[in-house]
Amino acid sequence: MSFQNELNQLCALRGATTSEHNSVESITSAVEELLVELISRNNLIPDQIISVTFSVTNDLDACFPASIARKKTGWGNVALLDCQQMFVKDDLKKCIRLLAYVFLPKKQIPQNPYLGKAKNLRPDR
Repeated sequence: MSFQNELNQLCALRGATTSEHNSVESITSAVEELLVELISRNNLIPDQIISVTFSVTNDLDACFPASIARKKTGWGNVALLDCQQMFVKDDLKKCIRLLAYVFLPKKQIPQNPYLGKAKNLRPDR
């Protein structure tokens, strides 16, 4: 099913969360929760998702968030990328951010999930 048509628009969605620990289990839990919220709040199916870039603060290095997303059913064609967030003194610790390019219906209002301690990054969302 092609979502690239006059009824849809290409949108950039943002989101962030925090991991309790620098462990595979904790990062996996945080990423999975963030992706569930991104998908459910925007009524997404994998065919609508073009790409997701994850960035993590330098205190998270136990695993790649993209490797967690890659395991999701139907995500075989989604371009995934990990990078390290630039270091800024007093930045939120153990933070995982994402930028997703998706097709949404033109009248749908994009929803950007900010979870965990990352809620403080965007109190307006």
